[in-house]
Amino acid sequence: MRRKLVVGNWKMHGSLAQNESLLSAIKSGAVQLSRVDIAVCAPFPYLAQLKQELAASAVKWGAQDVHQLEKGAFTGEVSASMLADFGCTYVIVGHSERRNIYGETSRLVAEKFAAAQSAGLIPILCMGETLEQREGGETESVVAEQLDAVIALVGVQAFGKAVVAYEPVWAIGTGKTASQEQAQAVHAFIRQRVAGHDAHVAEGLVILYGGSVKAANAPALFAMADIDGGLIGGAALVAEEFLGICRAGQ
Repeated sequence: MRRKLVVGNWKMHGSLAQNESLLSAIKSGAVQLSRVDIAVCAPFPYLAQLKQELAASAVKWGAQDVHQLEKGAFTGEVSASMLADFGCTYVIVGHSERRNIYGETSRLVAEKFAAAQSAGLIPILCMGETLEQREGGETESVVAEQLDAVIALVGVQAFGKAVVAYEPVWAIGTGKTASQEQAQAVHAFIRQRVAGHDAHVAEGLVILYGGSVKAANAPALFAMADIDGGLIGGAALVAEEFLGICRAGQ
């Protein structure tokens, strides 16, 4: 049976002092949550702090993005091996904000996915549709294109060491949440599409839901057959709210 995974994505938030307080509370709360995996993905400058604060705990940590190449004249970028140096377990690739604000293509996201795995990191591959695409009945075609780009580059076996996160763009930071039935339908579609290549990989694949998840709605979402946890944005910045979501995965 797949273990639940809850990942906090801090986005561009935090300070050394705020992080210390938040991490301390998460570490304490996580002691009582042995049946759910917990991770935090923070901005690059705070990875050293995460390593120092979380190394002795069960909470894992990771980054929010990675460059697709190992080294070179790419000022401001960070390679997968650099993230590995800071003890990262996870790295988010293809978040909707990277796709929509910075124009990242599915091919580029696939290259970042491959780079992460080459350094021993577990990529968290994000995918999802806009409100316009959902209303146009394009949800499955959009998600399929984003997923298929990665399979085409690295093969379906790579998903044996990866996580997928379905995040409907219209539900991120808006207060709107897909119903558990809406989210389950897309999660099932993702698993079925992977199963079309390899049923064993599909069965073990952890698929997270992201999009205004809170402690109040997490139990209903996590009860769905193909929802294996959450990629949490704003609620990850409030310790008790984040831990409440984690408890729903127990």
